[in-house]
Amino acid sequence: MADPLTLSPAAAQRVALIAEKQAKPAILRLSVEGGGCSGFQYKFALADDADADDSVSERDGVRLVVDPVSHDLVAGAVVDYVESLGGAAFRVENPMAAAGCGCGSSFGI
Repeated sequence: MADPLTLSPAAAQRVALIAEKQAKPAILRLSVEGGGCSGFQYKFALADDADADDSVSERDGVRLVVDPVSHDLVAGAVVDYVESLGGAAFRVENPMAAAGCGCGSSFGI
């Protein structure tokens, strides 16, 4: 699939840690939903497996899975894990986003 998504080393490490604590597979599902302050928002969850039509990328044994509709909105993005004074969170560096907001979890195209 063109413009694959990438999981940063920090994000892969964090997903592996969370999955181990929850005794789940190290699979992070990224989806895009309508809403948020800029029109769309990112949603992250651990997944039990990838669906047949998901796009899948892998780093250090951790898989990132995205459904086809969401993939069109995040093609070429990098999923990172960032720790700062404001807290720690997964962050999507999305080349498709034309607008964003201060919370970093929503975007517009």
